[in-house]
Amino acid sequence: MLSRKPIFPNVIEINHQLGQVLGCNVYLVFDGDEWLLIDIGYQDVVDEIIEVIRQLDFPFSQCKTLIATHADVDHIQGLAKAKQILRSTVSAHPLAAEPLRTGDPIKTFAKIESQGIDMELPSVETEVLIDEGDVVAVGKLKLEVWLTPGHTDSQLSFRLGNLLFSGDNIYKDGCVGAIDAHHGSDIVAFINSLQRIRASDVEWLLPSHGPIFRKDNDLLDKTIDRLRGYLQMADFGTCAIEWPLMDQYEDDIAAGKMPN
Repeated sequence: MLSRKPIFPNVIEINHQLGQVLGCNVYLVFDGDEWLLIDIGYQDVVDEIIEVIRQLDFPFSQCKTLIATHADVDHIQGLAKAKQILRSTVSAHPLAAEPLRTGDPIKTFAKIESQGIDMELPSVETEVLIDEGDVVAVGKLKLEVWLTPGHTDSQLSFRLGNLLFSGDNIYKDGCVGAIDAHHGSDIVAFINSLQRIRASDVEWLLPSHGPIFRKDNDLLDKTIDRLRGYLQMADFGTCAIEWPLMDQYEDDIAAGKMPN
């Protein structure tokens, strides 16, 4: 058996537990024998994660559910396999349920032809639909469900006391989850989600990638300001709300203005 190494009371992060990074952060939240997982990662690490859970003496029969923070391949490719082994349910936002069910390779980033990415994405049914304002109970613990769209339309975060499992909203270096129109990204929604996190009294952010860190309002302010700039940048295509350069260009053309 392995000794449990909680990062906070009632919270084990599998990469920390193992002392190596297997992929996205996988959080095991527990109270007594009952437990759940927030994200699972790629299919090829499922067996190792399941064996760790076994060695930590968590009964498989007491797995409350497997939560998908959102339907990106690096978070959910292993869901179908883990669900079969654990005989558990899958919980996700309604907008994530369809790409999970169909194994949509585009919206999930499982297939990006220009980068030679073409990953298998086993389909999986979502038994439990969760949304803003819902509560996920595990033992006597209660996780508040926050809908924090922006990176995707289905991005969920979960508050547990002073902790926020914050998904791909923001990382310790101020980076955020990829912004891509095919992916369901929305920059205005992203800004609103970050502002919500900034206004909250949570103390720790537990992201889906990289180090766990104390909520830093200066960092959040800088990130929010940067994303505001994206709203008027052609770099972000249809995710931008306007392109001031083109407005001026149209005026110049209409006025017969020549290059100078």
